[in-house]
Amino acid sequence: MAVPGAPASPLLDAKHPLNVDLLDATIKAFYGAGSNQERSSAEAVLKELQAQPDAWTKVDTILERSTTEQTKFFALQILESVIKFRWGALPEEQRQGIKNYISNLIIKLSSDDQTFRRQKVFLNKLNVILVQVLKQDWPHKWPTFVQDIVGASKTSETLCENSMQILKLLSEEVFDFSRGEMTQAKIKDLKNSLNSEFKLIHELCLFVLNASQKPDLIRATLGTLYAFLSWVPLGYVFESNLVEILLKLFPQPAFRNLALQCLTEIGSLSVGQEAETHFVQLYVIFMNQLVTVLPITADIPKAYQQGSDDEQEFVQNLAIFLTGFLKAHISIMEKGPENQQPLILGLQYLVNISYVEADEVLKICLDYWNLFVPDVYTTSQTTDVNAAFSFGPMRTGPSRKNRYNGILSKLRGLMIARMAKPEEVIVVEDENGNIVRETMKDTDTLARYKTMHETLVYLSNLGHEDTENQMLEQLKMQSQLQNGRELSWNGLNTLCWAIGSISGSMLEEQENRFLVTVIRDLLNLCEITRGKDNKAVIASNIMYVVGQYPRFLRNHWKFLKTVVNKLFEFMHETHPGVQDMACETFLKICHKCRRKFVQVQIGEQDTFISELLNELTITIQDLETHQIHMFYEAVGLMIGADTTREKQEHYLGRLMGPPNATWGDIISQAAAQPDILRQPEVVRNIQNILQTNVSVCSALGQPFVSQMSHIYLDTLNVYRMYSELISQSIQTGGPHASKTAQVKSMRSVKKVTLKLIETFVDKCEDLGLVLDRLVPAMMDPILGDYARNVPDARDAEVLSLFAAIINKLKDRMQQEVPKIFEAVFQVTLQMITKDFSEFPEHRLQFFSLLRAITNHCFGTLFTMSPDQLKLVIDSIVWAFRHTERNIAETGLNLLLEMLQSFQHSDFATQFHKTYYLNLMQETFAVMTDSFHKPGFKLHAKILHHLFTIVNSGVIKAPLWDETTKGPTAYPNNAVFVHEFVSDLLSRSFPNLRPAQLQACVAGMLELQDNAAFKDHLRDFLVQTKSFSSQDNADLFADEAAAAREAERQRLANIPGMLNPNEHQEEMLDA
Repeated sequence: MAVPGAPASPLLDAKHPLNVDLLDATIKAFYGAGSNQERSSAEAVLKELQAQPDAWTKVDTILERSTTEQTKFFALQILESVIKFRWGALPEEQRQGIKNYISNLIIKLSSDDQTFRRQKVFLNKLNVILVQVLKQDWPHKWPTFVQDIVGASKTSETLCENSMQILKLLSEEVFDFSRGEMTQAKIKDLKNSLNSEFKLIHELCLFVLNASQKPDLIRATLGTLYAFLSWVPLGYVFESNLVEILLKLFPQPAFRNLALQCLTEIGSLSVGQEAETHFVQLYVIFMNQLVTVLPITADIPKAYQQGSDDEQEFVQNLAIFLTGFLKAHISIMEKGPENQQPLILGLQYLVNISYVEADEVLKICLDYWNLFVPDVYTTSQTTDVNAAFSFGPMRTGPSRKNRYNGILSKLRGLMIARMAKPEEVIVVEDENGNIVRETMKDTDTLARYKTMHETLVYLSNLGHEDTENQMLEQLKMQSQLQNGRELSWNGLNTLCWAIGSISGSMLEEQENRFLVTVIRDLLNLCEITRGKDNKAVIASNIMYVVGQYPRFLRNHWKFLKTVVNKLFEFMHETHPGVQDMACETFLKICHKCRRKFVQVQIGEQDTFISELLNELTITIQDLETHQIHMFYEAVGLMIGADTTREKQEHYLGRLMGPPNATWGDIISQAAAQPDILRQPEVVRNIQNILQTNVSVCSALGQPFVSQMSHIYLDTLNVYRMYSELISQSIQTGGPHASKTAQVKSMRSVKKVTLKLIETFVDKCEDLGLVLDRLVPAMMDPILGDYARNVPDARDAEVLSLFAAIINKLKDRMQQEVPKIFEAVFQVTLQMITKDFSEFPEHRLQFFSLLRAITNHCFGTLFTMSPDQLKLVIDSIVWAFRHTERNIAETGLNLLLEMLQSFQHSDFATQFHKTYYLNLMQETFAVMTDSFHKPGFKLHAKILHHLFTIVNSGVIKAPLWDETTKGPTAYPNNAVFVHEFVSDLLSRSFPNLRPAQLQACVAGMLELQDNAAFKDHLRDFLVQTKSFSSQDNADLFADEAAAAREAERQRLANIPGMLNPNEHQEEMLDA
């Protein structure tokens, strides 16, 4: 074997014929036949060979002489690359030569059956390359392509089979994968061409299906038809015997799945009234055939579980057919009484399929039920309203709600039996059947819960009584199973998740009656159940259900008190996940029922919060640290619900009594012996006390001021002392000391101190207090410490804190900004500009601080020297170049806000003359880099701003260099910018023709509407090939966000649809 590296270098010599044997050997080395060194040197040679402009001229030689498949595929990659990216630059005769070569090679390989089967993979790649040529040249430069391929197909069955593959690929490329690959004009052109030429393709497919006896060819033809059927003119479907042929092929196992896929495409077409009878006929004949293939009495879930791959695929395809047909045509089927029986039969099949234990099948069915049930609900609401205000004769036909009563009832049973786990439930069963705490969220399960929750809420609104009866019946059954010691965890779980998911959908009186029974039965079940695992499951379900019904708890004090006391019981239960869920549920209840705990309720001697504070230490004694913080946050919410300041201070004093006592002891000991602050136990205690303060402060807000005043100066003192201890450790132990457990724990105290101050600043309503008392006291201990420290000991939270203070106090901080700038700017930039990976938190918070200064203290930028301002602009450019999405996004927002601020300032001309061209160039650089696709929305806004400002008259001086070009080189800035951008893009994208470039840049300068400008940029990116063959969803993020918000608004109008804990109402229990 030839050794690559130096021996392989002759491959790169364009003066001599290509040595194909040497290329084979080099590719063998690259794919693992040689050593690592040989592999890397082979890779370097192959990359360079691929990059040669005329490498494509050697493809025919490689394909003819090479003895290995890998080498042939390498040659095809070279050919595909030149077609995709350099086709327009090749002379006409060379393009024609490539087309002829590919076509002849495909015909040669597919004319003989044995060669066709043997070379299938290679031939598939050739087909893909031919389709790439078609995307470039068809129809204008290859108008006879469809005629050519149809004519050739009739000469040989294997050639015909391959032609089917090419046509299928072409349809998929144009209709399925074109978005982001081709311009909108090119896509439209290709679609029109396929439409006009489809007659020939249609005739070929019918000819094969009517005449051929070859199963492989029939399957290939069905596959091609499947690709075309979603968009063909309807006449081709119903004015031929196509549907009849497909219905004949459906019962045959060999063709069943492909025929069903084609029928699905036809059945899913949405067209006018003229085709209604055809669709009805198709569905009725299909259902008659289906009953013989798969009787309605069959146990479909069991058959699926035991079936072959083909049989499982059939069940999935059947679900897709039924859902697709009914989505498009259920209204047609509802018109005639004679169609009711097959319609209901199809829905029954779909309900049965929904029980199949396969996520993909369930998802298909749920997607349909999530359309069908809301549609029935909407029409039933409309019908009821119309009936109430109608003076005409009443319609005698059954309403849709009554027509589907049986199906709706079965669907309620399905949702209850298969309900997915909601996010709030963290006690789960693992694969070994053990009850454990969930460690990772399953996004698929959460998405399925969302769909099922919405569907069940609609079902509940359509039949409260049936929903209640089915749930209570299931609960009764679970209680009976428990008495017989056969408790089904899964059955109880799905039932309770279903009960929790319909919160708010019933009328209040009915919900009260229903929940009294549910909670009572669940509490009884918990009492009589034995075994830790069983108790944990029931406890988890009780907590989830009660957490979902705050309205019920607010209206029933005794139930609320019982439930909260039960949660306190669960807080002593050490089974994994139970304590966490108890604390989370307690916090959730306090969010919605807080006021009930600070009022003396009927039959009580004192407020609940007083009783709670009396037993505080006992209640929390078994909780872990993070659970105690959650508990304190919940009590903070209660205190905040009281309306009298004296009581708030009294309750807060009692709540913070235990941590304040420990805090006082530590402070007094540290004053005498500072070294005790090094002890791990002391560090932990301080951190926990401060975090407890953070939890209470975040819940309580402004009333926390009494506690903050009590500990603030001591907190700063502790911060200073730990700063000194950390500095000593780093001085004696070197830079690596910052990575030790002791220094990390001491730094965590500093971080939580900063978090406490930031939380208080955010919640505080007394801005004077923050400005006059908090800020002056923290300048040296916090800001000075940051400037003095070594990089590894600087906390990003300092930057976050000062950003929060500036956002809160706005221009009141104008005088302090220079001090902040001096302390953090230079030292932080030195830390973060070495590379893109170190100090990630500092990066984000630094730009957040800069953004706060720009938005609220913009005047301070004018006091900077030119060098300082350049440093600011450079750092912003550096931010939006970052590959970390949130840092890049912060940088882009900062730049946009700064540009908008400078536009309206007296320094607009000076600023733009200095930075305009550089910012334009840098923004284009990131926009055309696929790593920065998520920032497209902001790139578009910035570029739109830069292009529109040159026409607005804001910039009073020329943007070009007057010393070299003179002041009159261009009539205005717009003409100069047009030339500058055209030159920039032509150098960056040599594959774009001059006419394309001129049109692109002209559009950028002329389009005033932001949405139109964004569309124009998308087309430009497609033309540059920057984002081809990638996921381009980020380019359409704006449109997706608007659609999500519209959907949320729609759901908010349906009783019970929004999670009760998502409602933003305040003090509902007032």
